Amino acid sequence: MLGRDRIQYKTADQIRLMRRAGLVVADALDAVRAALRPGTTTKELDAIAQDVIRSAGAEPSFLNYGHPPYPATTCISVNDEIVHGIPGGRVLAAGDVISVDCGAVLQGWHGDSAFSAVVAAPGEAEDDAGTPADRELVEVTRQAMWHGIGAIGVGERLGSIGGVIEDHVAGRYGLVEDYGGHGIGTEMHQDPHVLNYRTKDAGRRMRAGLCLAIEPMLTVGDPRTRVLADQWTVSTADGSRAAHWEHSVALHEGGLWVLTARDGGEAGLAEVRAPFAPLAD
Repeated sequence: MLGRDRIQYKTADQIRLMRRAGLVVADALDAVRAALRPGTTTKELDAIAQDVIRSAGAEPSFLNYGHPPYPATTCISVNDEIVHGIPGGRVLAAGDVISVDCGAVLQGWHGDSAFSAVVAAPGEAEDDAGTPADRELVEVTRQAMWHGIGAIGVGERLGSIGGVIEDHVAGRYGLVEDYGGHGIGTEMHQDPHVLNYRTKDAGRRMRAGLCLAIEPMLTVGDPRTRVLADQWTVSTADGSRAAHWEHSVALHEGGLWVLTARDGGEAGLAEVRAPFAPLAD
């Protein structure tokens, strides 16, 4: 299963198992998104995700991960927090920019996904929440993720993913370089590391069976980061707002299957004119 380049390439049956884990993550994130409202604590949102995951017979991927052990099911990052925010007593307010990252493992296979949103006021539509600037930050980050996903292809270079993401951002926002995407499979984080920006190294050629988590992070201001005293939460160094989106994606001979998207990525891949290719059960 491991190629000579130490990447875990998956069979079609293994990709189907990963799809099951991905749908558990999709369910958890859908439940959290439905509960987003002013007055809700991030700990309450975390409990919702954990209940969905455990009810599906899966386990949270994040809980007790790393050093120090991560203490929650989700990472919930608000406003100037970019990633790895620990859920707790923080109370959400209308206009907050929130990123929710979630992982689940089912039958030994992982799914990992994240979304960003602006918290709507009571009676306010999500499309009208917050300021136009915050909504644009969230939307451009979402688009950047799909452009990165669309760059995945058999025979294409791994480095093209970051180049496409950088081209889409086009200097409109800070592009966080300290964190990136990754391989995923029987572990949540596997080789290869996936940069969200262009480098001179084009990287190895991608092969069928490769599964990647693509996750760009954008900031309104300076993209430099700092890690808070909890040793997990990553914030912008200048206090500017940030957004983060992520999906787990499988590459096979027929094209792409977005394992953590409920529609398999059909709509997002159409946006970037990439081949949507779900595997039959």
